[in-house]
Amino acid sequence: MSETTTAEGGAATKGRLSHRQILTVLSGLMLGMFLAALDQTIVSSAMKTIADELHGQSLQAWATTAYLITATLSTPLYGKLSDLYGRKPMYLTAISLFLAGSLASGMAGSMYELAAFRAFQGLGAGGLMSLALAIISDITAPRERSKYQGYFMAVFGISSVAGPVVGGFFAGLDSFAGITGWRWVFLVNVPIALAALVVVSKVLNIPHTRVAQKVDYWGAVALTAGLVPLLIVAEQGREWGWGSAASLVMYAIGALGVAAFIWQERRMGDAALLPLRLFKRPVFRVATLVTVVQGVGMFGAMMSLPLYLQIVKGATPTAAGLQMLPLTLGIMIASLTSGRVISRTGRYKAFAVAGLGVMSAALFLLATIGVDTPMAVVMAIAFLIGLGLGASMQTLQLAATNDVPARDIGVATSSATFFRQIGGTAGTAVFMSILFGVVGDRIAAAIRSAMASPSYVAALAAHPEFTRKMAGGMDINDTSFLSGLDPVLARPILEGFSSSMSTVFLVGGVVLAAGFALVWLLKENPLSDKSALEQRAEEDAAKAELALAG
Repeated sequence: MSETTTAEGGAATKGRLSHRQILTVLSGLMLGMFLAALDQTIVSSAMKTIADELHGQSLQAWATTAYLITATLSTPLYGKLSDLYGRKPMYLTAISLFLAGSLASGMAGSMYELAAFRAFQGLGAGGLMSLALAIISDITAPRERSKYQGYFMAVFGISSVAGPVVGGFFAGLDSFAGITGWRWVFLVNVPIALAALVVVSKVLNIPHTRVAQKVDYWGAVALTAGLVPLLIVAEQGREWGWGSAASLVMYAIGALGVAAFIWQERRMGDAALLPLRLFKRPVFRVATLVTVVQGVGMFGAMMSLPLYLQIVKGATPTAAGLQMLPLTLGIMIASLTSGRVISRTGRYKAFAVAGLGVMSAALFLLATIGVDTPMAVVMAIAFLIGLGLGASMQTLQLAATNDVPARDIGVATSSATFFRQIGGTAGTAVFMSILFGVVGDRIAAAIRSAMASPSYVAALAAHPEFTRKMAGGMDINDTSFLSGLDPVLARPILEGFSSSMSTVFLVGGVVLAAGFALVWLLKENPLSDKSALEQRAEEDAAKAELALAG
C-alpha cells in the first residue's frame, strides 16, 4: 500500500488553519449541507400537489423511497472514497450529481420519471452532509470542532423551517417565471448548487494523502442487497402489511444481504467500506448505537409534530413550518452554546447526556397535548426538543470522530450519518405505522362518545352528506375535508388524531429514554488539540524520517 501527498486544488498549509481560513472553507460546506437539509423538507410539503399534477398520487411514496435508498446507500461509499481520493473531488461530485438530479426532477413529466430523477439526486445527497462533516473534522481539532459544527446545526434547523414554507409557497403557485410552480421546488436547488460549486472549487484547498487501496465494490453491492429491501419495506410495509408475503420476502432478502455485507467487510479488513475494527473502539461503538436510537426518536418527533400542527390545529404547511421556529431556535442556541463550552473546557459527555434527557422529557410532554392545548405550550415543547437536539447530535458526532485515527475520519463521519439515517427511516416507518394503525379505532371511539351529545346529533342531522360519507368509511389518508367541516362534527375526528399522535410521542419518549440510559455508557476521552490534517501531516513526516533513517 503506497501513499502520495498532494494538495487538493492548490497550495495549502500543513499547519493549523486560522479561524478566518476555516470560516472561508465553512462557507462552501454550509451551502452544500443546506442543499441536502432543505431538500428533505421542501419536497415533503409539496409532494401532494406534485402527485396531483403528475396524476400519480398512489405512486408518490416511490419518489421519496427512491431518493432515500440512493442517499442512504451512497453515504458510506462517499466516506470511503474521500479517504482514498480526497474530499474535494468527491464533494464536487456530490454537488454536481445533486444539481443534475434537481434539474431533471424539475422537468419530470410523470411520477415514474420523478422517482428515477430523485434516485439520481439522492446519489449526490448522500455525500453532501457526510463529507461536509468529514471536511470540518479534517481542518479543525476536536477540542474546537463543536463550535464550528454548531453552524451546521443552525443550517439544519433553518432548513427544517424554510423547507415547508418554501415548498408550500411554490406548490401554491400556478406558475413562476413562466414555469409551473411546483417545479421550482426542485429548480430552486440549481442556483444554490452552482454557487456551492464555485465556492468549494475556490476555497476547499487542503492537502490529501492518496492511498493505494482497493475499493470495496462488493461490499457496496452487498450493502445494497441488504438495505434496499429493508428500506422499501420500511416505506411500503404499512400499505402491504408488515406480515404480508411481499414484506416477508423483503425481510429475507435484506437479512441475507446484511449477512453477506458483514462477511465481506471482515474479509476486506482495512479496505472495507465500513471497517469493522472501528466498532471495536468502545467510544465509537456506543456513540454509533446512541446515534441510531436518537435517529429513531428524532425523526419520529420531527415528522409527527408537523402532522399535529396541520391536522389537529388546521395549519397550512407554510404556517406549520413557521410554527416550528422555536425548535430551530432551540437547536441554534444549544449547538452554539455547547460548542463554545466544549471548546473551552474539553468536556462533552454532559451535553450528550443532557440532550438525550431533554429530548426524551419533551416527547413525554408532547404525549400530553390535545386538541385544545394552547399553541404557546406546543411551541415551548418544540423549543425543548431543539435544545436537546442541538446539545446532543453534534456531541455524539464529535465523540465518534475523536475516537478514530485521522486516516478514518471520512469513513467514521459517513458511518455516523449513515446510521442516523437508518434510525430515522426505521423511526418514521414505525411511528407512522403506529399512528395509522390506531387512529381509526380512536376516531370511532371518539365518535361513539360524541353521539351522547345532543349538539353532535343535531349537527349530524343538519349535515346528511357527512353521515353518508361516514357510512362509506372515512379516508384517513386525505384529511383536507376537515377544514370545511362543521367544528362540532370535526371535533371527535381531531380528538382521534390527537390521541393517536399522543401514543406516537409516548413511544418516541420511551425510545429516547433508552438512548438516555445508553449514553451514560459513553466514555469521555480527552479531546485532541490537533486536527486530522495536522495528525496526518505528522504521520507522513514520521514515515519520511523512518524511510531516510532506513
